[in-house]
Amino acid sequence: MSGAKHWEQDKEATVYVGNIDERATDALIWELMVQAGPVVNVHLPKDRVTQSHQGFGFVEFNGEVDADYAAKIMNGIRLYGKALRVNKASADKQKPLEIGAELFIGNLDPMVDEKVLYDTFSRFGTLIAPPKVARDDNGLSKGYGFVSYSSFEASDDAINNMNGQFLMNKDISVQYAYKKDGKGERHGDEAERMLAAQAKKHNVMVESQPMPPGLLQTSTPAPQAPAAAVPPPAMATGGFDPSMAAGIPPPRPPVGFAPPPVAHRGPPPPFGVNGAPPPPGAGRPNVLPPAPSGLPARPPPSQAGYGSPADFHPGSFRIPPPGFGPPPGNVPPPPPPGFTPGYGR
Repeated sequence: MSGAKHWEQDKEATVYVGNIDERATDALIWELMVQAGPVVNVHLPKDRVTQSHQGFGFVEFNGEVDADYAAKIMNGIRLYGKALRVNKASADKQKPLEIGAELFIGNLDPMVDEKVLYDTFSRFGTLIAPPKVARDDNGLSKGYGFVSYSSFEASDDAINNMNGQFLMNKDISVQYAYKKDGKGERHGDEAERMLAAQAKKHNVMVESQPMPPGLLQTSTPAPQAPAAAVPPPAMATGGFDPSMAAGIPPPRPPVGFAPPPVAHRGPPPPFGVNGAPPPPGAGRPNVLPPAPSGLPARPPPSQAGYGSPADFHPGSFRIPPPGFGPPPGNVPPPPPPGFTPGYGR
């Protein structure tokens, strides 16, 4: 009944049967499929240790017509409450094989997501499914996840290199995950390794899922715009270029000459017409706020500002306005009344 392996069968006359309940047997599958046509062989791959099938199998009929008919009428038939998947198992369209190289990643940091798992574990081999991080109803990580490889060589390499290593400030544990049948057995046993070796020898395709685009994107820094080049100032022909005067201090005047007047670019200088002093109180407002209640009245403000006579200079010496030199002849000012000049010591 199960003499020939599925890769030794006539692929055009063979159908793939999936989603088989664990209570189903080879004889039961035979009795079910013989209703579609003469059956030549039934093959359900078995676990070498438990001798239980893996949930899928292959049924070979006498001819291609019988196989096509079985795929049409048997697909979706329920066996022990589970809908069977029946389709042609031709050489160019075989049911992908599950290797079982699935790893359990424990003690994950809450910041570790699927992208971090992909970037970390994809370097050891090809992943056949997107990494999974177990999450609660609020979307928060439960602290563990799963990754699946296309070969046991890649999963063994990941365990040897990542078990006990730090990932996001936590040392993670990496080991084979438990099988979904709930019998307490882990993936990576000898039976799965022999099945994977035989599948590789006969070029049996391994089931693989497309990766989401978000896992394949690499974070690259945004390119910075090049700084605009500042052209050098051009020299004016036969004169001075004003653009070159920025940042250059003015030349010093010769000895004995007063500095030239500085042109003001803001408010006008604090002098009136022809260098005359401004009228009293013109430089600042002379209005003060009223005194608080209960205090004596504030004295009247000085009309000369700052409490001193306007344009007062000790010794009757007047400072020349900017732009004007000393009086001609350098004659000293007259002495104050009652002062007799004396001779120097």
